[in-house]
Amino acid sequence: MANETIFQHFIFREFILPFLLMFALIFAVLEKTKLLGEGQKQVNAIIAFVIGLIFVAAVYPKAVVNDMILFLTIAIVVMFVFLLLYGFVASDLKDGYKVESWMKWAWLIIISIATILAVIWATGADFFLIDVFFKQSWSGAFWVNFLFVVVIVVAIYFVLRGQKS
Repeated sequence: MANETIFQHFIFREFILPFLLMFALIFAVLEKTKLLGEGQKQVNAIIAFVIGLIFVAAVYPKAVVNDMILFLTIAIVVMFVFLLLYGFVASDLKDGYKVESWMKWAWLIIISIATILAVIWATGADFFLIDVFFKQSWSGAFWVNFLFVVVIVVAIYFVLRGQKS
C-alpha cells in the first residue's frame, strides 16, 4: 500500500486547498478593484475569509472548481508548449534572421494544428475521432464535399486577389 503524504490527505485536498484558492482570489479581486475603499486590507481579508469558508462548506461549487482546476492545469501546459514553439519561430533577433509576416502566420497555423493533434493524442481520443470522422457511412461523401468547398474558396480568393492588383 502506498504511503499517503499530507498533500494527498482528504482534509488538505478537499478543504484547505479550495479555501486557500477562494481566499486568495477574492482577496486579490477586492484589493485590485478597491470595492470597499482605499487601504481596507483587514476588511478585504475578513470578507475573503468568510467567502472562502462558505465556499468550502458547499459541495457542488467546490466540485466544479476542482474539475476546472484540473482543466486549467492541462490548458496552461498546452499553452506553454504552444507559445514556446511559436516563440522560436516568431521572435525577431536583433542581428539574426528576419522572419517574414507570412512565414509567422504559416508557422502559427502549423504549430496550432500540431498542438491540437498532440492534445488529441495525449488524451487518447485519436482512435475515437478517427472512427467518428473516417469510418462512418457518411464520411466519404462529407470529405469529398469538404475538399471541393476548400478548392472553391481558394480559387475565389486567388481570383479576387488578382482583380484588386
